[in-house]
Amino acid sequence: MSEETAVEAVSRLYQEFMKLPFPPRLAGVDRAGFDLVMLDSDTASWVFIWIKNGGELEAQGRSGLLRCIARLDQVIPVLSEADDPEYWHHLHEMARLVADSPHVVTK
Repeated sequence: MSEETAVEAVSRLYQEFMKLPFPPRLAGVDRAGFDLVMLDSDTASWVFIWIKNGGELEAQGRSGLLRCIARLDQVIPVLSEADDPEYWHHLHEMARLVADSPHVVTK
């Protein structure tokens, strides 16, 4: 059996993530100065684009993804248990895998 590629791994994580409901009590809520709905949407969008493009992001996409990761790095430490931190860790893990992938194009 072959080793799972980065695109396959992220695709699997993305499919799992898309089954998770956004924590309803966090709609319209800011943490660390960031709107959580927008952070969720923006991060998941860049991950989806990377998957759709077979493991590639243009420079603008990479910049957007790195901005989302930096925001998640600020948000995650201030989350309480009621904020469903597992949801945010899952999102962060996918984004990190994409950012760390050698397949990311930095044109």
